[in-house]
Amino acid sequence: MNHVLDNPIYNSLKSAHQIFANGTESVKYYAGDVAPFAGLKDNSAKDFDILYEHSNLGNTFVVFTPVAYAIPHQWTLIHEINMFQMVYEPKEIPLGDEVDFVNLDKSNVEEMLTLVKLTEPGPFRSRTIEFGNYTGVLKEGQLIAMAGHRFNPTPYVEISAVCTHPNHLGKGYAFGLIREQIKRIVNRGEIPFLHVRNDNEGAVKLYQKLGFQIRSEMIAYVIQKAAK
Repeated sequence: MNHVLDNPIYNSLKSAHQIFANGTESVKYYAGDVAPFAGLKDNSAKDFDILYEHSNLGNTFVVFTPVAYAIPHQWTLIHEINMFQMVYEPKEIPLGDEVDFVNLDKSNVEEMLTLVKLTEPGPFRSRTIEFGNYTGVLKEGQLIAMAGHRFNPTPYVEISAVCTHPNHLGKGYAFGLIREQIKRIVNRGEIPFLHVRNDNEGAVKLYQKLGFQIRSEMIAYVIQKAAK
């Protein structure tokens, strides 16, 4: 794994997200109320052993890898998600209509959790908002769309938690919110990237329209600590 994005979780916790990092030099993970992700330097059996020793029975983690491998026996594989990793290439901000959005903070967490439960864009916990730059669209006082930041393996920043209430699809909210995220990241001199399920054709086309290109395939393994 030579490129920083080949191991985005580990490199995020080693750089911009050191403040959130638990674990060791070779095995790092977020606190459970922040995010369920673990980054392993080499995805080796030794790394999985270290993660096992640093966790409790029943703990669940999500690990990313660009190459498939067998999960060690002391872990239960709950789910495997096949994704594309996409990186934003243009220098300029994509054109599009502005969306009337608000900046979200800790006072919005409960409704953010409700929207995530309904739309399932990926893991979102009570402290995930601490990753920052979450924006949302409100209609009649209800949060109906949102997007924010997640992994930050310098100089890349991941756009994540992109979701829209099913009753408000097709109105350009996702496009507008992602455009705002791109603007914030690019204006800081950083590079936007994201992950999307490889079977989500609609989302892939939207991201390509915004200027993202597929960099590589990526696998997410959802694993749970089992009894030895």
